[in-house]
Amino acid sequence: MTANPVSVNSNACLISPEIGKSSIAPAHPPLKLGVLASGSGSNFEVIAQAIQNQQLNAKIPVLIYNNPEAKAAARAEKYGIPSILLNHRDCKSREELDTKIVKTFQEYDVEWVVMAGWMRIVTKVLFAAFPDRVINIHPSLLPSFPGIRAVEQALAAKVKITGCTVHIARLEVDSGPILMQAAVPVLPDDTAETLHARIQVQEHKIMLGAIALIAESNQKYCD
Repeated sequence: MTANPVSVNSNACLISPEIGKSSIAPAHPPLKLGVLASGSGSNFEVIAQAIQNQQLNAKIPVLIYNNPEAKAAARAEKYGIPSILLNHRDCKSREELDTKIVKTFQEYDVEWVVMAGWMRIVTKVLFAAFPDRVINIHPSLLPSFPGIRAVEQALAAKVKITGCTVHIARLEVDSGPILMQAAVPVLPDDTAETLHARIQVQEHKIMLGAIALIAESNQKYCD
């Protein structure tokens, strides 16, 4: 008798630390998040929707986007969140762009910065203004496959498991303390598109989980 082959659930994943119910008391002031986005803004919308549904004790005073074609701006409008275009092509340096970002976030009294698909390298200007308060999401299990085209890197390396990471950002690209990760199996017939789509499902989960952890930690500090 031949053993049945092990079936792989394409939606299976392992999230660490495990996401549980938030213990944040609504009486505490919401965490003020400044969001940076360059593209579709799907992670941004997940955060905005969770806030609207009172699943996350936070608020987004402003969204900054750098690409005039970014769909994130339309998503912001849908939730009544101000969005500001700071086109990097109008800046002479990365530092000039980050200076404008810092000024905008300070005007909106932002406490934490969330890079939700921000496709620009961040400089010390932003980190100095928000020390240890800038988080990033990346489509791999860091420290594996940092940098661009992480999904393609994973496929080229023929790994069996990849995933996504939310971490405190540092000057070195895709480095810094890890807040939360989710593992995603790589299937034999995966393409960059199919694998990225499954990773993105888990990105949305751990982005909310990481922000909830930060909000809870902030609450305890305030207490």
